[in-house]
Amino acid sequence: MPEVRVVDTNVVSYVFRNDSRAALCRPHFFGADLIVSFMSVAELDRMAAGRGWGPGRSELLATFLDDFSVYWADRALCRVWAAVVESAKASGKPILAADAWIAATAVLLNVPLVTHNRRDYLGVEGLTLISESAP
Repeated sequence: MPEVRVVDTNVVSYVFRNDSRAALCRPHFFGADLIVSFMSVAELDRMAAGRGWGPGRSELLATFLDDFSVYWADRALCRVWAAVVESAKASGKPILAADAWIAATAVLLNVPLVTHNRRDYLGVEGLTLISESAP
């Protein structure tokens, strides 16, 4: 049975754009089922809109995202999101709402999160991080 990983928005973006930082994360993809949060899809769509991508490049992104399963918000995820936000706040390391959705997805599914932004998630209890970036 393959391993499952949630992939942070920044990592998806690096791989899509062939950014050199993608090389640090790619080894964690091999043989794994990859999931992105609905929030990552929204963030990537915002990136495309903000950079004025035309329909061609936006379609390339949509096709690229077909390689990932998308975890959509449901009641269980909402409850975990609330717990993630509160645990991060209680730890003295508050988390942004968008990052909390991504963390909550990994926590709910009990799978690691592959990220290049380790610091964004340090206050989240019960989250396993896979990151080649500095703490």
